[in-house]
Amino acid sequence: MYFDNKVIWITGASSGIGKSLVIAFSKYNCKLILSARREAKLEEVKQLCSNPEAVTIIPFDLAHYDRMQSVVENAISVFGTIDILINNGGISQRSLIIDTSIEVDKKLMEVDYLGTVALSKAVLPHFVAQKSGHFVTVTSLMGKFSSQYRSAYCGAKHALHGFFDALRLEHQKDNIKVTMICPGFVNTNVARNALTGDGTALNTQDEATNNGLDADVFAQRMIKAIRKEKFEVYIGKFEKIGVLVKRISPKLLHRITLKSKVR
Repeated sequence: MYFDNKVIWITGASSGIGKSLVIAFSKYNCKLILSARREAKLEEVKQLCSNPEAVTIIPFDLAHYDRMQSVVENAISVFGTIDILINNGGISQRSLIIDTSIEVDKKLMEVDYLGTVALSKAVLPHFVAQKSGHFVTVTSLMGKFSSQYRSAYCGAKHALHGFFDALRLEHQKDNIKVTMICPGFVNTNVARNALTGDGTALNTQDEATNNGLDADVFAQRMIKAIRKEKFEVYIGKFEKIGVLVKRISPKLLHRITLKSKVR
């Protein structure tokens, strides 16, 4: 019943986790707003929904974080409200620090951090005014500990935890919920689309991602966490244990990660 008559806005909805979430949510009695850069891909996802008449698309680019106020006003005008914002859009990175242009670091922060923060800040007054709202932000296990070849990605994801933990503290009084979703390896195109040191796409799939959790399975677990209003949840396979190991012994996690072949 948690999602009945709710308006749910999902970014990064054109593929991967976002696409699986859209299809899963379309089976509930709710209305959906789908966002990503590619309008044609969003339209394809909309047609896969059980209730396409209750789905609208609003294409925009998270990198344009200075335009979020008008994007949010447009979204609110569609169904008259927003109840849940799922911050799922973002990009990844695969390159050694020494080989990574500062422009790549900047791009990751613009899209994964500043874009998400700007969108959420533009939605926040609406949530405060209606005395309810739920921010759901997809970060990563890399937002809790780090790995080689992902420095910019880890930095942006760590930053999201700092921001949204503060938001939760400041706005509990307004009945605003915050759920942080931390995926491990999920079988999507996230690795193929990851930026390399010079800003070009990796265009290859790594073994760990290929063997990761199925996106549809992930979506169901994520929806369960949202419904339970979890503060923070880790969804994946064996890699989830890294959070516990980091807490008990950062040095041990360092040694384990050094020996891993994950790239």
